[in-house]
Amino acid sequence: FIAEGGGQGLKGGLPTFQQQIFGFFDTLKGHWSLIFSTAFILAAVGLIESLMTLTLVDELTETRGSGNRECVAQGGANILNGLFGGMGGCAMIGQSIINVNSGGRGRLSGVVAAIALLCFVLFGSSLIEQIPIAALVGVMFMVVIGTFAWSSFRILHKIPLADAIVLIAVSAITVWQDLAIAVIVGVIMSALVFAWKNATMIRARKSVKEDGTKVYEIWGPLFFGSVQNFNSKFDVKNDPDNVEIDFIESQVNDHSGIEALENLADKYIALGKNIKLKHLSPDCKALLLKANPGFQKVIETDIDDPRYYVVTDLLDSEV
Repeated sequence: FIAEGGGQGLKGGLPTFQQQIFGFFDTLKGHWSLIFSTAFILAAVGLIESLMTLTLVDELTETRGSGNRECVAQGGANILNGLFGGMGGCAMIGQSIINVNSGGRGRLSGVVAAIALLCFVLFGSSLIEQIPIAALVGVMFMVVIGTFAWSSFRILHKIPLADAIVLIAVSAITVWQDLAIAVIVGVIMSALVFAWKNATMIRARKSVKEDGTKVYEIWGPLFFGSVQNFNSKFDVKNDPDNVEIDFIESQVNDHSGIEALENLADKYIALGKNIKLKHLSPDCKALLLKANPGFQKVIETDIDDPRYYVVTDLLDSEV
């Protein structure tokens, strides 16, 4: 039974404001790095699990919650809770699923659960302590069985290999370390896979106009991962004297892409060839001109250039 497990039992009282915690600041000198690193990890784990729980509950109830409101409320509640000597907390996937499966659909169910737990601790601890520990173990196993996404095994051989590796790695690291490290590793792995896939997507369709101008139509994103493939599409030495590079189906995403364009244009100019860059975004043009004002002759402005307006700009132009 729980009563035989040792400790002080479940009985408790209403918390009181812990004013003495403000006197600990002087004794914590030299330990702030450890405190902040631990606080960051705990906050990250709490926010990640809360947002995951919110997403899961939204799917089960076919509703849409506010992640920002959840994060702000959880942070404020944990700060206030700490001032009263309580432990930090976050949304729990297992308890939330039990709540939803039991018919809870609104905020009232969570409030009732919190009040009921408070009443158990204040007034019903002697009854709760008579529950066999084996029964609690059984309940926890049922929570685990109900929480785990068993459908993942059925789709494991149907999803891309990279996604399957990320899924297995995150699941294993969650058990081996903790949720925060698992999510960070999963995000990094997914980002690397995304960058690798997009790096191989860039294409260049080549054509020659009647006047002998060679046209490169670029397809796909130009960023740090695709720069090497982008450069391999051009034959600077053997190209004719007039070259056009059209980005109507492409987008320059970062500084590496800007630098690749600058270096490519410099190579053509160094050989005495005329190069035109078409359909670049205003940001891309500004960065190229900032790097080399002489590119004003290289960049071609057209009515079809991609534009990104702010609402006030549109209103001003209409006026």
